Amino acid sequence: MHHFRNLQIWKDAMDLAQAVYEITQVLPKMETYGLISQMTRAAVSVPSNIAEGSGRSDKDFSHFLMIALGSLFELNTHIMLSERIGYLTLEQSLALQGRTDKLQMMITGFKCHLDEGNVIPVVI
Repeated sequence: MHHFRNLQIWKDAMDLAQAVYEITQVLPKMETYGLISQMTRAAVSVPSNIAEGSGRSDKDFSHFLMIALGSLFELNTHIMLSERIGYLTLEQSLALQGRTDKLQMMITGFKCHLDEGNVIPVVI
């Protein structure tokens, strides 16, 4: 069992979710049930799946990490679409995409260690 509050991937996912909530406040109100809802749900899904999986077996945890990765890819798509239609600036989009890309790499690395049965380093 892993203590999710001590996992750097969970901490970074929480920071990303907060950033998404902050950035979606600039989106038009007509997107409340569209892009805003989709972006915030995908962003919240990442730390939520890390937390839920952390209390399971390594095999199950690996599955929850895959779901978290899928949510990051979904979020990245929403970010790019928001920039393409003019809701986000290029700078805002690239900054968020950079954060999602970094977190995808971190989760993938964590998952590889988990799948190999290695001891996972915990950052406090």
